[in-house]
Amino acid sequence: MPMDESNQIDALRESIFSQGHQSVSVTRYRHHEISTGLDEVVEEYPVALIYNGISHAVMMVTPVNLDLFAIGFSLSEGIIQHVRQIYDLDIEKSPLGYQIHITIASEAFAQLKAHRRSLIGQTGCGLCGIESLQQVDASLAKITISAPTEWLSLIPAAMISLQKRQPISAVTGGAHAAAWVCEGDVLMVFEDAGRHNALDKLIGYLVKHKIPLNQGFVVMTSRASYELVKKCIQLDISLLATISAPSTLAIETAKRSGLTLASFCRNERFSVYT
Repeated sequence: MPMDESNQIDALRESIFSQGHQSVSVTRYRHHEISTGLDEVVEEYPVALIYNGISHAVMMVTPVNLDLFAIGFSLSEGIIQHVRQIYDLDIEKSPLGYQIHITIASEAFAQLKAHRRSLIGQTGCGLCGIESLQQVDASLAKITISAPTEWLSLIPAAMISLQKRQPISAVTGGAHAAAWVCEGDVLMVFEDAGRHNALDKLIGYLVKHKIPLNQGFVVMTSRASYELVKKCIQLDISLLATISAPSTLAIETAKRSGLTLASFCRNERFSVYT
């Protein structure tokens, strides 16, 4: 039987400690002069997600907050419908990378196995397992409560605040960030070499701490791709703001589901596409 919901997330084990970057040797060429030194480089390792003993996906992840990543990935990819379906979570480090062993409820695992049988592409690509274009529409949820228009005015200040709260990117220049904004304040920021991983870590945190997802929105230091839009829709997050450009499929998907999508959010300017 699953643990009580109140104790469920607290019982999940914390990820193996990592600062998210490493010092590496570098040779620099500047103005015809050569020097050697050290650079800080963002970490990226293979992380295998294993559900009830069966490997489902291997993602390239910065090994910080791996427990939150596993929770967020499981929810945003529709593997589980609510966190009560996670019974246990264990993280192991090996010379090749990390393994996250996740024990999920039998009904969720049965659905996962049925989905695996229909896979037609690489796991984690966002549209894998979809057998026809019509299923793309059918698989999308709908935003239940639209984002208030006044949230748009909060985006510029949130982006400025976000830029000051990226410790990994500050020393490496190589990490994306996803942040949660509520009442104009950036409450939490997560970083990763992969933009979708950063969002999954943020989702994991929000769910772990039972933060209402209809009371805030997400800002990200990346372009707006289909996969980011779909993950927000899956969790009923009604507004996504990104610093760079959207794709056509991201815009079309946001429109169909009722997600507010703002991009090119920089220098106190932004463009609203849906």
